[in-house]
Amino acid sequence: MTGTQLSVIGQGVMGRALATAFLDNGHSTTVWNRTRSRADEVAALGAAVAESVTEAVVASPLVLLCVVHYDAAYDALGPAVTQLAGRALVNLSNGTPRQAREMAAWAAGHGADYLDGGIMAVPPMIGRPVATTLYSGPPETFETHRRALAALGTARYLGADPGLAALHDIALLSAMYGMYGGFLHAVSLVRTEGITAAELMPLLQPWLLAMLPALAKTGEQIDSGNYGDDVTSPLAMQSAAFDNFLAAARDQGIRPDLLLPVRALVDAAVAAGHGEHDISSLVEVITLTR
Repeated sequence: MTGTQLSVIGQGVMGRALATAFLDNGHSTTVWNRTRSRADEVAALGAAVAESVTEAVVASPLVLLCVVHYDAAYDALGPAVTQLAGRALVNLSNGTPRQAREMAAWAAGHGADYLDGGIMAVPPMIGRPVATTLYSGPPETFETHRRALAALGTARYLGADPGLAALHDIALLSAMYGMYGGFLHAVSLVRTEGITAAELMPLLQPWLLAMLPALAKTGEQIDSGNYGDDVTSPLAMQSAAFDNFLAAARDQGIRPDLLLPVRALVDAAVAAGHGEHDISSLVEVITLTR
């Protein structure tokens, strides 16, 4: 098998998807998992299964981690720390920017080059261009391994600060969960009248798609700090409308919990003098003073 020699530590659902994509793209792939049987699937595809994490690290100049969190990453690598020197360590475990920066310093202390990564995909998407993985860390490390990393999908480099991938990962996921929160509230509301989610979708999906372009204007207002020009819907008016949102939810017998935090921020922004500004001004009350 040609291509890069690499190792994947962690063979959960995502770890197996990563190893499979590497194998499909001709990369010599060694895997290790604490529960060895989880590696059987990729072993059948041609992966070498290491008997220990040290064996997996020693096998390759490029070592990828895909475990549940950073504590598990440290724990997994513990027996192999003396073997990390001179290798590239790519951590694709979910975590915070602070944790990424701390692990970068830890890896450097053991002589390893470190890239942090955020996978913006679910396992079935891995290996396709639609699957984007975000990377941050030394640019020369990313460039050295760009071809191998491209096997997972689109590889997007964000900068030398190792915390940038985690920051963007969490930002994008936060936006996604906000979308799901609104969706779940809307569906719960109409279900009280026997209307199914499928019946709501012909109205809901076009409405959300029609609103998406407005995010660009909202972003421009935030970047400029000017929330008062060309106001689409003043916050004071939206605050009054929230009374109806919450009353309708309670009247229909559903919890308004998903809307309450937004209502609290709207009220705080109005109290801070943003009543005649757009919803973009909420960033001023979301941001905590450091």
